[in-house]
Amino acid sequence: QVHLVESGGGLVQPGESLTLSCAFSGDTFSNYAMSWFRQAPGKDRELAAFITAVSGVTKYPDSVKGRFTISRDNAKNMVYLQMNNLKSEDTAVYYCHSRYGSVITWGQGTQVTVSS
Repeated sequence: QVHLVESGGGLVQPGESLTLSCAFSGDTFSNYAMSWFRQAPGKDRELAAFITAVSGVTKYPDSVKGRFTISRDNAKNMVYLQMNNLKSEDTAVYYCHSRYGSVITWGQGTQVTVSS
């Protein structure tokens, strides 16, 4: 059974950077496409970043493009989200997500708060 554990959230000021980490366990990590989703208070959960399983192709919504970078280390079973130039609207709970065919798993989430 796949298990995801996020870490790295916290409180930062606008313009600062933060890196989230997600530890994957329970299956062959390199088979899984990985994503970061986020959910702000009162809003729907939305995709923040996506990376394919093997080729490492990435995809971002326009709201974070140029500021966020997703990466993976298949040797360490880790996925990361580097977030630069953070804005107040980036405040949300960030969730790690894995998918391989019909096997979908969510992490428990980590809070990111951007405030002066």
